[in-house]
Amino acid sequence: MPTTALALARVRDAYDRIDRARRPDIWITLRPRADAESDARAVDARVAAGEQLPLAGRTVAVKGNIDIDGLPTTAGCPSYAYDPPADAPSVARLRAAGAVVLGSTNMDQFATGLVGTRSPYGAVRSAHDPARIAGGSSSGSAVAVALGIADLALGTDTAGSGRVPAAFNGIVGIKPTRGLVPTDGVVPACASLDCVSVFARTLPEAELALALIATPPGRAAPHRTPGPWRVAVPPAEQLGAMDEGWAEAYEAAADRLAAAGARLSPVDLTPFTEAAALLYDGAFVAERYTATGAFVDKETNDLDPTVAAIIRRARDIPAHRLFADQTRLAVLRARAMTALAEADALLLPTTPGHPTLDDVAADPFGANARLGRFTNSTNLFDLAAVAVPAGEVDARPFGVMLIGPAGTDDRLARIAALLTPPVRLAVVGVHLTGQPLNPQLLTLGARLIRTTTTAPAYRLFALRTDPPKPGLVHVDSGGRHIEAEIWELPPEGLGTLTAALPRPMAIGRLELADGTTAPGFLCEPAALDDAVDITEHGGWRAYRNS
Repeated sequence: MPTTALALARVRDAYDRIDRARRPDIWITLRPRADAESDARAVDARVAAGEQLPLAGRTVAVKGNIDIDGLPTTAGCPSYAYDPPADAPSVARLRAAGAVVLGSTNMDQFATGLVGTRSPYGAVRSAHDPARIAGGSSSGSAVAVALGIADLALGTDTAGSGRVPAAFNGIVGIKPTRGLVPTDGVVPACASLDCVSVFARTLPEAELALALIATPPGRAAPHRTPGPWRVAVPPAEQLGAMDEGWAEAYEAAADRLAAAGARLSPVDLTPFTEAAALLYDGAFVAERYTATGAFVDKETNDLDPTVAAIIRRARDIPAHRLFADQTRLAVLRARAMTALAEADALLLPTTPGHPTLDDVAADPFGANARLGRFTNSTNLFDLAAVAVPAGEVDARPFGVMLIGPAGTDDRLARIAALLTPPVRLAVVGVHLTGQPLNPQLLTLGARLIRTTTTAPAYRLFALRTDPPKPGLVHVDSGGRHIEAEIWELPPEGLGTLTAALPRPMAIGRLELADGTTAPGFLCEPAALDDAVDITEHGGWRAYRNS
């Protein structure tokens, strides 16, 4: 595919992935394929004419409370829908940089929740475990990125909505300094606290998107003295109850930072958790009634009952409680800032656990409150944050976040880069050592870990492509061990490979001879109609040498 058609190829791939995923819960309004392809052709034409478009060939999904020109803005409530006069600035800036918008994504109604289930458009399920929630309120945006449908996505973050779904779906979520990204064209949850957030599969991609949508900051990052990164870490007993294995995963993340040269120091987490409780249990929730209360009072039949209850309850909070809570918050913030005075960042688990859909249905308020234990205080304290994957627990993503003073967005990303563990990739064909595409791996910073074989559950085919390449397929019977190499590379490297991977190739999970699994190259069965079965050779190199 010529480079001048990169955007069109990516858009077509995105819609093919949408068809294969069969996840209508992700979307509120999906743009017609023809419209997105028309935008992609325009992007390709601009590139061919010599324009430098940093996001050419990237697709973007947009949370349902952010204006997209030509699509209704619903905020997760059909009867609230309106036709926006223009793109929100964040959307317009992504489009100007060459990104193609796919559609409006599902969300907790009126951005009120951290669960992703409070929507008349359906509960959004995790990209990795359909029994568990995707996290909210920016649920659809996060899952669209995690499934490889969108390269980037916009969400919002008031209480953690740009970080919780990132953690549950194994992607990056940046909650910038308040005011860094315009909130014009965004249906507010709490207008004084809201932020537009960014999702991506890798930290560099998320940083690029943020740089393109941000307004030049009016606040400089606080001065720091030279030396190792200083990261505050609370004592284990202050983290409270966590899901099994999560405390150990968090400790492992802290250990990785220390091994990378960061200097860890203890911090009192109490002011953070006490402030977190104020966001919903205190008077600050009254701002949600200011945003959408008049509409909720109309009692339309598509209101989510939990969301409506939260907003209506906020209507009757007396003014004196708000002033008392503001005073209390000022005291807590002063204590928190004092605790972080000598630190560049605070390391926390993004959430204390990952509930199932049944857990949330049984206790919607309690489950949501638990998820905000570590995230709720960030905007109340006017802090910046970045959430990144930090491994797995029971084969599900585990995530942590780094939090720091306003204006330290770049600094937090630099520290977060130390946390991102390398990923493994199993290769069986033209990326093997000595083969034509092996330099791709080396350029991405990959290193060979070992040579092994797959489990005896695969067959290998020579595809009729130029250059020649193999196709590996999983079979229920008649499979054999196939030679494989295991490489280790940065997560962003795997993201780059995945984004550029042409059909019929795909990244899937390969079973290895030792019983473990690793991401690896597989082939769509439809491509095998005119391919040659070369399984008997035991590997691509042996076949080529024959």
